Amino acid sequence: MFRYIIVGDMAVGKSCLLLQFTDHKFRHQHELTIGVEFGGKTIEVKGKNIKIQIWDTAGQEAFQAITRTYYKGAIGALLVYDITRHETFEHIDRWLNEIKANGSKDICCILIGNKKDLEDQRQVKFEEGEKLAKENNLLFLETSAKSAENVQEAFMQTAEKILEQITKTGVDPTAPSKNVKITIDEDEEEKSEKKKCC
Repeated sequence: MFRYIIVGDMAVGKSCLLLQFTDHKFRHQHELTIGVEFGGKTIEVKGKNIKIQIWDTAGQEAFQAITRTYYKGAIGALLVYDITRHETFEHIDRWLNEIKANGSKDICCILIGNKKDLEDQRQVKFEEGEKLAKENNLLFLETSAKSAENVQEAFMQTAEKILEQITKTGVDPTAPSKNVKITIDEDEEEKSEKKKCC
């Protein structure tokens, strides 16, 4: 099980990305998130079943003291800005500093430029997002929560990167300090117990 957080300014489409990923739905009218919302989905990555728990955090400053507590438990983070509002892109450095200050050192981050369907209103160039991602060693994608473009890919790429980090570093993901949980299905557990008895 991997825990993700979604962070970014208010109304950049964080909740819409979550809804599109978990339920393949888009809401034109979406109430602002108060505090933190939760969603989850199981995906297959490189032959492994990965359950992704996603914490969608409020973008308003009033809730930041609450949302900071969720950073520690996350192994993946989606930093979201709105490509039609340049100020949301300018604030990404602040969100990245929040994650570095309050999250795990092992956290894998992806920068997401959302609302790609509103190309005619674009204020942030693709190259700007790509450059910022490279400078901070982040994954990068532009998405549309409305059309679903690259939404699944954003969560999948992050999960693939986390698995890659676990393999490369030889990190024990079951260690108490790590933000990854491994479970065994009941059949496998039974087989394991039988082997022990023999």
